[in-house]
Amino acid sequence: MNTLFDKIWDAHVVQNVENGPTQLYIDRLYCHEVTSPQAFEGMRRRGLKCLRPAQIYCMPDHNTPTHDQDKPIEDPVSKTQVDTLAKNAEEFGLSHFGMMNKKNGIIHVVGPERGLSLPGMTIVCGDSHTSTHGAMGAVAFGIGTSEVEMVLASQCILQQKPKSMRINIEGTLGKGVTAKDVALYLMSKLTTSGATGYFVEYAGSTVRNLTMEGRLTLCSLSIEMGARGGFIAPDEVTFKYIKGREYAPKGEAWDKAVAYWKTLKSGEDAVFDKELHFDAADIEPMVTYGTNPGMGMGISQSIPTLDTVDEAGQASYIKSLDYMGFAPGEKLLGKKVDYVFLGACTNGRIEDFRAFASIVKGRKKADDVTAWLVPGSWMVDEQIREEGLDKILEEAGFAIRQPGCSACLAMNDDKIPAGKLSVSTSNRNFEGRQGPGARTILASPLVAAAAAVTGVVTDPREMI
Repeated sequence: MNTLFDKIWDAHVVQNVENGPTQLYIDRLYCHEVTSPQAFEGMRRRGLKCLRPAQIYCMPDHNTPTHDQDKPIEDPVSKTQVDTLAKNAEEFGLSHFGMMNKKNGIIHVVGPERGLSLPGMTIVCGDSHTSTHGAMGAVAFGIGTSEVEMVLASQCILQQKPKSMRINIEGTLGKGVTAKDVALYLMSKLTTSGATGYFVEYAGSTVRNLTMEGRLTLCSLSIEMGARGGFIAPDEVTFKYIKGREYAPKGEAWDKAVAYWKTLKSGEDAVFDKELHFDAADIEPMVTYGTNPGMGMGISQSIPTLDTVDEAGQASYIKSLDYMGFAPGEKLLGKKVDYVFLGACTNGRIEDFRAFASIVKGRKKADDVTAWLVPGSWMVDEQIREEGLDKILEEAGFAIRQPGCSACLAMNDDKIPAGKLSVSTSNRNFEGRQGPGARTILASPLVAAAAAVTGVVTDPREMI
């Protein structure tokens, strides 16, 4: 096999259970407030302590409000979950970055930017978008609450080894085409189940030329193709990004780590269970038109007509378009937009804010658009202010909110009202994902910015 996935996986095998799963050692467990309470309760019930508390980091993100974080949370359910995480972390002796802590933010943004997620690691969290950390050259995947308890207790997990897939993308991305568009394009080709049962390695010149932020976006969306996770072999881009970060190795330990990280690549003779090839030239800015992330198209294209849809899927296709208020064969360009959301673990990093600011600079927010611009962490917030992006955004009529998952999912105050149409940089467009009855078009920060200033779905290439 000799794939990078095999190398990392095999290095973490504690034992193989005969005719059963693998006992896999886990280097890093991240806990947030939504999927951890029952796991801690199980530990308490069994009288167990965490085996390796230093390997575990906790922070609230899903339920945190994105304004007035210095005041008590008003929503009782959110408050209980956030408070419970703080109590559990204290009781079990775990690192906890609570609200207003300068290290707080979306867990999948904070891990890489603090140097907690490193090449060659196995990383888990009770959250499907844990695949984001794969951009660091790690094997990272989401787990269930019972598995969170397993890792708390033993620093190991029982897992069936997934199959391996390599997706090669070659060539230079066109004007206005971002890593988010690459991910949406792949999903439109593979569908939301095309990578089920696989761990995906992204490769090729297009991927190597992505920034670290772009790679994090791409890996974040692996899960939306049905994959168990996605990752990218570490290289100079990775090492440069990690160097000097708070929890990264220092001095002699750094040199030793880099020497090891340089070995983390698939061999020339590596054999994958499946291999796919795509051309960057075929990708334009993307938008979704339906109620799953695989229902995407180039922004200049028309919604597929019914005769192009598999007969078995036609009923759900019509239902999806009815929910969105769209019709087969129509274009989305010019559709009136009510809300714009910039943020989430998909697009809440500094590069995403730079991209958004590049479009709105010297322009004004459309009067009838509500825009929520939410940094993925306090570190991103600080970078925005250091670079003066806050001034550009404020002059254009935008306000920057406080870090959190925000309008990615309807678990906090930032909900899109029923029937309203949102252009969102988040990762999912399921019915009700952004609020009961909310309608979501997934897009890149550039497409979101273009919609925010024109008030309609607009091709950002006309504004660059």
